[in-house]
Amino acid sequence: MNASTSRPAATADDHPEISAANTRAGLVLFFFYLAFYAGFVLLAAFSPETMAMRAIGGVNLAITYGMALIFGAFVVAALYMGACAYNARRFAATDGRERQP
Repeated sequence: MNASTSRPAATADDHPEISAANTRAGLVLFFFYLAFYAGFVLLAAFSPETMAMRAIGGVNLAITYGMALIFGAFVVAALYMGACAYNARRFAATDGRERQP
């Protein structure tokens, strides 16, 4: 076997600019979600009467906010997946040829 046919498949680590862009996107989304979650924790800790208020359909704010956190996690995951796909397409458009070692 020659060296050109035994090369391993490309991975995300082979393209540090994609990994860096994905890391930035992940950190931005993480801190956005962290702020949303911190709001929940702070309200529960320092304003339990607010969390006990009726919000949507007679359900209290604590349950509503908790369900929003769960739904928000799926939204953040979808946004991250979209950001990673965008970064991969952006790299492919600017440097579609494979790099030689």
